[in-house]
Amino acid sequence: MVVNESIKTAVAGEKNMALQRHPAWQALARHCETLRTRQLRELFADDPGRAERFQLEAAGLFLDYSKQRMTGETMALLFGLARQTGVESRREAMFAGEKINVTENRSVLHVALRAARTDTYTADGHNVVPEVHQVLDRMATFANRVRSGEWKGYTGEPIRNVINIGIGGSDLGPVMAYEALRHYSRRDMTFRFVSNIDGTDFAEAVNGLVPAQTLFIVSSKTFTTLETMTNAHSARDWLLRAAKDPAHTARHFVAVSTNAQAVRAFGIDTQNMFGFWDWVGGRYSMDSAIGLSTMLAVGPENFTRLLAGFRAMDHHFRTAPLEKNMPVIMGLLAVWYNNFFGSQTVAVLPYDQYLKRFPAYLQQLTMESNGKSITLDGQRVDYQTGPIYWGEPGTNGQHSFYQLIHQGTKLIPCDFIGFCRSLNPLGQHHDLLMANVFAQAEALAFGKTAAEVKAEGTPDWLVPHRIFEGNRPSNVILADVLTPEVLGSLVALYEHSVFTQGAIFGIDSFDQWGVELGKVLAKRIGEELFAPTDSGLTHDASTNALIRRYRQARA
Repeated sequence: MVVNESIKTAVAGEKNMALQRHPAWQALARHCETLRTRQLRELFADDPGRAERFQLEAAGLFLDYSKQRMTGETMALLFGLARQTGVESRREAMFAGEKINVTENRSVLHVALRAARTDTYTADGHNVVPEVHQVLDRMATFANRVRSGEWKGYTGEPIRNVINIGIGGSDLGPVMAYEALRHYSRRDMTFRFVSNIDGTDFAEAVNGLVPAQTLFIVSSKTFTTLETMTNAHSARDWLLRAAKDPAHTARHFVAVSTNAQAVRAFGIDTQNMFGFWDWVGGRYSMDSAIGLSTMLAVGPENFTRLLAGFRAMDHHFRTAPLEKNMPVIMGLLAVWYNNFFGSQTVAVLPYDQYLKRFPAYLQQLTMESNGKSITLDGQRVDYQTGPIYWGEPGTNGQHSFYQLIHQGTKLIPCDFIGFCRSLNPLGQHHDLLMANVFAQAEALAFGKTAAEVKAEGTPDWLVPHRIFEGNRPSNVILADVLTPEVLGSLVALYEHSVFTQGAIFGIDSFDQWGVELGKVLAKRIGEELFAPTDSGLTHDASTNALIRRYRQARA
């Protein structure tokens, strides 16, 4: 494989110095020791303008990061680290279409998926934006036909149910976007999603639906993904038990794929195949044709608004100086806790029920991207890379895991996400919801001292149990209301934060070789499960024993 020359230069230059030997890294390590025992109470008391200084607005989002365990000096050192590790040059290489995914020799151009028609993004020497908009236009035409009732099933009835079949980025993004934008969706249509190869997932997805009114979107670039195609064949069998004639498949299936031959062989008209490109990673694809189910749900106009939000954050990330760059700041703070405080996780806590699937979506985006232990130049890292991202919507999490965040032994930085207005105003519900956002961030930062607990009349024996140490860091991200634009900005914010972290770690954030071995072994074992119980096995003793036990139970 030939690696792009500019990337080779970056590896040999900026990345050749081991990360921990960078002067900024060493300065941060020393600086961290001076801050480790400092309390946020002190930092606020010493700096009356702190709240105003450590806040930022961009692309419809407001970020308050003043409750982080840092000072102006901390941030200056972090910005220095970003510059020393080449974040800016790598960012420009990405936007320029250079093949920064070095292990697969690919450009990384998900930013082109939301480009304006007049923009230019180049991959392999040509502008890809016209192709992107050709696909978007075809998606819009198709979505309008389905939504208007013009597209009909084999009995002449309009489509009332849409089921997206995919896995990973072909599922998590569409599911999250549908749930997040449900307020804007067609309420006379049903949207469901199938990803798990567990038959229960498919059985529950089609339960109660009429085949003649159901459209399946099969999302697989290669049209060979095991889980997706297993579910797709079950879906076709389910349809044909009612429709009988295999020719009716074409009225009830469309494909998001690039494998025209396999799509045609399945029975799908290739005129109803929507493609995307190898410079689009699965976890960065929700605004490509993978978002067809989203467009069907909310309509082409709202999908265009979603893309506009992505584009606004892309522009901010590319043009704002590091010191005023929201994704860069969030990425740097993640590095600060992960690599200097030893924090292993980040909790993402959206206080909006529509964002209930957002933490699950971020798990793939963040951990599949930066869950790496080898640098761009093939060396094993001697430092921590991507932290674990997790979370649940508030206020549910408060009655679940917040106990550990407040009084446990682990330091867990938190991102609180809230909105100033509700899409469903109901009495004082939203005011109480947002009161919890602000209260939780305040409690984590400042806690409650023994003196304050005693002043409430608490018995001495109970005082230790009611102390909150505080000094637990958090971001608060606010927007006016959850619109398609805001959702796009929010997703792009985390995309570029992940990019920033990966650039500092010197890893390839855009491959995912770690998912391959299990898939290869599963295919081999899947065939062995059907073999006679006494046939030979060549796995380790534990795996062999498990296979034999399963064979016996199955027999």
